[in-house]
Amino acid sequence: MFNKPDLQKNEFMLTGPLRRKGYDWWWHSFTGRNAKTGEERAFFIEFFVCNPALGWEKPVLGQLPENRKRGKRPSYLMVKAGTWGEDGTQLHRFFPWKDVRLRGKAPYSVSAGDCYASDTVLKGRVDITPEEAKAHPEWMCGSGSLRWELLIEKQTAFNVGYGTSHLLRFLKAFEMYWHVEGMKTGYTGSVWYNDEEYIITPDTCYGYADKNWGRNFTSPWVWLSSNDLKSNLTDEVLTDSAFDIGGGCPKIYFVPLKRKLLSAFWYEGIPYEFNFSKFWTLTRTQFDFHETDDDVFWHVRQETTRAVMDANITCHKKDMLLINYEAPDGTKRHNRLWNGGTGTGTISLYEKSRGTLFLVDEVSAGHIGCEYGEYD
Repeated sequence: MFNKPDLQKNEFMLTGPLRRKGYDWWWHSFTGRNAKTGEERAFFIEFFVCNPALGWEKPVLGQLPENRKRGKRPSYLMVKAGTWGEDGTQLHRFFPWKDVRLRGKAPYSVSAGDCYASDTVLKGRVDITPEEAKAHPEWMCGSGSLRWELLIEKQTAFNVGYGTSHLLRFLKAFEMYWHVEGMKTGYTGSVWYNDEEYIITPDTCYGYADKNWGRNFTSPWVWLSSNDLKSNLTDEVLTDSAFDIGGGCPKIYFVPLKRKLLSAFWYEGIPYEFNFSKFWTLTRTQFDFHETDDDVFWHVRQETTRAVMDANITCHKKDMLLINYEAPDGTKRHNRLWNGGTGTGTISLYEKSRGTLFLVDEVSAGHIGCEYGEYD
């Protein structure tokens, strides 16, 4: 059963060769309400660490032309913060390793300056002026001001199992690992975006928290998740439910496993898992992505010997970002990585009995975290 919290998988993972060619990040996303107007706004905060053995006195930025020319690989803690919407932005603040204080073992914590992240607390700020963003394209970000003070309660986990087993983590077998300590997470506190306060509460934040680590990023890159779910059959809000879909093309010892996804649907306390690494479940996956001038669309269908999940998701481009990362080798491969937090869609969940499908529920989903990107 996948809903098993495991703080050891939330630890700092850059040991051995990953210290010189590896990344590790802790991602958080949630929705708040404007303290004055009540308007909703979705936010994300991420602590991203890269190549800790390659830098000390100052951040080494891989997209800086002189570093690219010399083949210098990036090394830093990057605090990424931002918001989705028509005036959305992503903001990056870089710290050298000499300023980073890290507790690697569970329970983890990482801090630098006034920025801090752990399993229970998240605080910090990023301020980038338009002039700074224009003068520093190597920062790969926009402009704005974001400050946050939050408490975290991770309620539902997606422990993907064999793909993140202790042995495979020790062997550094996979190119990219994923662990979801909180596919349903309650956040409490405030965010200030350009001096406007947004109140974050557990019941209305639709929060999410996960982590990725490895040597490189998958392509295609798929992520879809929500815990804002309502049954179309009963018209009731599903208060103990969440789904999460991720992956694309995992690689084990550089061998691609094409078009593979890891998925879980925690449906009112009942687990449904679609996980290719659990071969005995005979998981089969089909997915596609397409875009129009205004919108992007995902369709995912997964099937095991026990169940079927069929998801159709959409998000408006005006509410999304083309989010930026550089890989540990200094390349920026994903240059069209769509990322959003306001997707909507429908998930149909079926159980099987003697070859016949029975509809468990058709679920409407909102506040969907969503991502897609490919590179050549």
